[in-house]
Amino acid sequence: MNDRAVMLVWLLSCAAGTVAGNAGAQVPPSPRVTLDDSHFHLTNYVQRGITLRDLLTLMGDSVGRVAVFGIPLQQEWMHSVDGDRGPTYYLQSDAPLYYYSFTDAVIATEYLSLPLRDRARFDPMITGFNPGDMYAPDHIRRVLATFPGVFTGIGEFSVHKEFVSPKTEPGPASLTDPALDSVLATAGAIGLLAIVHNDMDVPFPADSATPAYLEQMKALVRRHPNTTIIWAHTGVGRIVRPVKNHAATLAAMLADPAFANLYFDISWDLVARYVVASSESVRITADLINRFPDRFVFGTDAVAPANATAYLTTNTLYAPLWAALSPDARRKVRVGNYERLFDAARRKVRAWEAAHVSK
Repeated sequence: MNDRAVMLVWLLSCAAGTVAGNAGAQVPPSPRVTLDDSHFHLTNYVQRGITLRDLLTLMGDSVGRVAVFGIPLQQEWMHSVDGDRGPTYYLQSDAPLYYYSFTDAVIATEYLSLPLRDRARFDPMITGFNPGDMYAPDHIRRVLATFPGVFTGIGEFSVHKEFVSPKTEPGPASLTDPALDSVLATAGAIGLLAIVHNDMDVPFPADSATPAYLEQMKALVRRHPNTTIIWAHTGVGRIVRPVKNHAATLAAMLADPAFANLYFDISWDLVARYVVASSESVRITADLINRFPDRFVFGTDAVAPANATAYLTTNTLYAPLWAALSPDARRKVRVGNYERLFDAARRKVRAWEAAHVSK
């Protein structure tokens, strides 16, 4: 769907009153549901992708619900850098990335094009803001006012991310920036769930025992006890490997009441490969999740996949982990924790909208 079509559908929806009337109806899950997806990108780094109707086909009956968002950054095509070869991914060019706020309108319009029963399977997220901008909370509130009844949370947005942060303009974002605090405080006040990508360490660290961004991230979480935060990928990236004693580092936070608002997603096929690299890595991860089964959610981190096989790659890679988890932990990570966290966020955000958004 191109930008003009998105705007046209949105205007028609407003005229028909469907924007204000959508309260996110709850539909009982199919008995065949075995998986919810807390981390899915409908579009890529040049804002191209699939439709939610396409995604429903990929989900079938086995995937119940999906947290869906775009990519908040647009890869610039600079002819002086790339010539006639248009890059579609951040690793394909030295040209910068810039923030693309219209992604939220694209996601909302896709969502509103669905019948109510299908809408109930999605939790759209606001992500088209710069976390280093003190005006970012205005964008979040503006999106909720424009599309009430649609969004459940914010994210995935990135602070420190390998390869991405250095080429983001303006940027990079910082864990100590008051602007980021204002974003998370706003999310907490409204009830929006927040998915944050922040690498725990830098690529190729000289001292792997002292992760570069761990203490700053911990301080950020502690400053916002009323905001439910999902730390994407457990702080791991493409080449940002699990830090020394990674599982123990996560366990220390999960056992600390100061981090009661913190959860982790185990999304991204590249991250899954670290987990399933050996029987020992599977055992360590399974022991951690079995110990804290309420604090992890599964996500594909798929980006506009072409088919069901591509969509479920991360789930397939995790087969050894699923087998190593207790039945209770496996059910919670794959379905139960998603429903608990996102249902709570839905209720809070709808209540905030009812009190603050003019009809």
